[in-house]
Amino acid sequence: MSKSERPNPLFRNLNAKVASIPMILTAGVVFVGGTLWTVLYSFTNSKLLPRLNFVGLDQYYRLWVTPRWLISIENLLIYGAISLVFSLVIGFLLAALLDQKIRFEDTFRTIFLYPFALSFIVTGLVWQWLLNPDFGIQHVVRGLGWESFSFDPLYNSSIVIYGISIAALWQGTGLIMCLMLAGLRGIDEDIWKAARVDGIPMWKTYLFIVIPMMRPVFITTLVIIASGIVKVYDLVVAQTSGGPGIASEVPAKYVYDYMFFAQNLGQGFAASTMMLLSVVIVIVPWAYIEFGRRK
Repeated sequence: MSKSERPNPLFRNLNAKVASIPMILTAGVVFVGGTLWTVLYSFTNSKLLPRLNFVGLDQYYRLWVTPRWLISIENLLIYGAISLVFSLVIGFLLAALLDQKIRFEDTFRTIFLYPFALSFIVTGLVWQWLLNPDFGIQHVVRGLGWESFSFDPLYNSSIVIYGISIAALWQGTGLIMCLMLAGLRGIDEDIWKAARVDGIPMWKTYLFIVIPMMRPVFITTLVIIASGIVKVYDLVVAQTSGGPGIASEVPAKYVYDYMFFAQNLGQGFAASTMMLLSVVIVIVPWAYIEFGRRK
């Protein structure tokens, strides 16, 4: 078939393209349109209702001189680092152990994955009780005779974000384990046999052979973890409501409070835009490395 007789690529899979029009319109109008609308009104002094009264960068200036916002950014960085590192490490180690064909594997897998079936609200309330010094872990350990034992992170403003991170790890590590286990089960058995024949230690096999082969799994896992980090809200509300004081504030809670309680839409929109910008800063370099290098 000559080049002039080839069908136009625009009309290939026409039925599928027509069927996808509603979703394309939804994404274009709701997501892209909503994002542009938020960015536009972040340059206004909107209060209870949005209004096009532009004030330039005033909202962003107020945002970055507000201690509450600075604390929320610091907490997000700490929470993100802990979630990213420990979720990957613990999830991979659990998956590697389960991949050894141990007995009762299905039981252990169910136990590890079960917390993920709970909502963040339930998880937060459970760990609020466990970390309560009056009747939680501290109370139980002191009842066993260790009177000097102290474990009340949710009531200590300097370490409260670490208490929240404990609950997040308990809730989400099971899913990471399952993703990693699926990736490990996709590794060809001949690779393991060849490594054993060559006398390669198991840890080197994992580090230099298996983990590089699981690159797509790690990318998927990182995206899932990162999305959970940026939008963390309900876990904080359930455990501390941002306290003690404002010690456990996070950006999502800052946005919600300013938009619905403080009735300051302009400030909430500015905070939302900064959250969007942080995602873009992470996504764009990754997309360039992932697709630009391949091109």
